[in-house]
Amino acid sequence: MTEILVQDVTGGGISADARVIEHPAWPELKNAVEELRPWQSADGSIDFEAEGAPSRAYAGQTVERIVAAIERLSPLLPHDAAYHRALVADLRTWAEGGFEVPDFLDALLAFQPAAERLDGRQHLVVFPMYTQNGNPNRNLEAVVLRMVWPEWLSELEATRYDNPLFCGITFEDFTGGYDTHSAVLFPETVAVREAPASFTWGGIFCDREAARFRKVTEASVDILGIELPEDIAAMVQDQERCEKAFVLWDMVHDRTHSHGDLPFDPFMIKQRQPFWMYGLEELRCDLTAFKEAVKLDAEGNPHGRDMQYAVLFDRMFRFPVSGDRTRNYDGLGGQLLFAYLHKHDVVRWTDNKLKIDWDRAPEITNQLCGEIEKLYRDGIDRPKLVHWFKAYELVSTYLAPHPGSTWAKGPDALDLSLPPRKLVDDVLADEFPLSMFYEALAKKLKGVIASTEGIRRAGTTQADKAAA
Repeated sequence: MTEILVQDVTGGGISADARVIEHPAWPELKNAVEELRPWQSADGSIDFEAEGAPSRAYAGQTVERIVAAIERLSPLLPHDAAYHRALVADLRTWAEGGFEVPDFLDALLAFQPAAERLDGRQHLVVFPMYTQNGNPNRNLEAVVLRMVWPEWLSELEATRYDNPLFCGITFEDFTGGYDTHSAVLFPETVAVREAPASFTWGGIFCDREAARFRKVTEASVDILGIELPEDIAAMVQDQERCEKAFVLWDMVHDRTHSHGDLPFDPFMIKQRQPFWMYGLEELRCDLTAFKEAVKLDAEGNPHGRDMQYAVLFDRMFRFPVSGDRTRNYDGLGGQLLFAYLHKHDVVRWTDNKLKIDWDRAPEITNQLCGEIEKLYRDGIDRPKLVHWFKAYELVSTYLAPHPGSTWAKGPDALDLSLPPRKLVDDVLADEFPLSMFYEALAKKLKGVIASTEGIRRAGTTQADKAAA
């Protein structure tokens, strides 16, 4: 392949496939963004009357530093040229308008990473945005990423798991909003004047997911005394294998939100529902991925078995004890999976060790998937409130509700003259508390999970790098 050279403003030749973060303009961009971020309010605007705020002129100069760095880096990424032009325009419009609530809709519409998914392709992304499970404020962020789209994944997407919007991605480097637990890049997090008619891409950082999974799983295996099969133990030690498992899991999970017998909007957008409904939807998507992993494993696909245990271990060990207990729907899904496997004798906590029936785990996990699918299929013929109660019944069959729960007392305890969305007010923040098993596990894993904040592929965090 002929190497293409471009000239940056310093006159030096830069390889078109060179790492963006090794270009001198990247640290300049990153530093300017990090300087600007603390000045922003939660909505992304800058209040120049606030303590510590810069002058309007200095903020404008900082934006121009950001623009200059983007323009130096953009020639390395010709596939993002239209986006970078729109980005520069939106940055200058924001500055010229007095740094009010930012609107980067034009730049968002111009960024189309799913239009041509090439394995290893880099993207430089800058947006005012919040980071899911990270920073809730719409701060300016800069991230350099690489597309993960190997031939085997492309083939599966084309032939079995059509998902034209999905982007598997890995980190190259990032600003403060990603020095968190966030492992996604979603367009709906960007500050815009109005939501686009539809979104055309969604990215998940499989390297962070894999590194976090490995660290939490290793700790869980040690704490719980689990004896892993040799091949699964080897997978947990192998970052590359785990990344492949996660990018496949993510692709199948993502498409499942719009596949199947769905009695409601698959993403439940603009709907107020009890949080166990969200928990069941996320668990359904993960268990569908597990079911497909079992099929792939039976067909000899080398990623099928890895994907099964990525789903099982992340769901059983990390999800239930991550985050707070306020409407923690992902935690609920993990609790439900463990309880279901425990009730069916697939997992046993005996003599202070967790024993797993590896032979029966696929069958019983798929059985839970079938119960949720039946709930959905039957739900098509039910009123919303009846469907919510049937879902509550499924969850409470395996998880004990809070003793103070109104919903646990049944329909007679609720004011059914109210619209369903008002009855959500009667749902407790922690409707299904942690079991004694998980309370103990949470105490032992708390520090491990906290240590994965900002984790990178090599297992290091920003704090680790600073200390080194």
